[in-house]
Amino acid sequence: MTRDRTHFTALQRALHWLMAAAILAMLFIGVGMVSTVAPAYVPLLATHKTLGIAILVLALARLAVRLRSGAPALPAGLPVPVRLAAHLSHAALYGLMIALPVIGWGMLSAAGYPIVLLGGIRLPPILPPSDTLHAVLWTAHAGLAFALFALILMHVAAALFHALVRRDGVFESMAPVPAARARPPVRPGQAPAE
Repeated sequence: MTRDRTHFTALQRALHWLMAAAILAMLFIGVGMVSTVAPAYVPLLATHKTLGIAILVLALARLAVRLRSGAPALPAGLPVPVRLAAHLSHAALYGLMIALPVIGWGMLSAAGYPIVLLGGIRLPPILPPSDTLHAVLWTAHAGLAFALFALILMHVAAALFHALVRRDGVFESMAPVPAARARPPVRPGQAPAE
């Protein structure tokens, strides 16, 4: 449902920026994790698993809020291919934010590894042990992580394009704090409007 409004709700904006920080941290932790054999690997892995499950929960919550609250309409003058790209990229972002943690969980399950999060929380395996399945899911997890990174770069580029070039309100609709509305100009000798 799309409401006649110009900004996402405060909850939608909070979830967006919280997830942006979590996903950015997750990408850096993932790169650090696969590029080290140092003792730092074990805490990085525990953090990666915990953050992955947190992102999964937040993505599902965000999707539910989006379905309930809708989104502001895109600007009327936006070309049809750009509208289509916006809708498809958002669908892909939601898909990857949900798929990557589930695939990671399945990958660890197939490897027979215990899924222990920070704080000692244990998750049940979701797949039976299988070396073949583990290898397939590991490849999928790594490939989709690169796809998510590329999609995030495109998302940031599009946000900057809307903010700096088009100046059409799209960026402001998801800004952490909505921009203050412009006040009418003050004439010399006139008191500013309150």
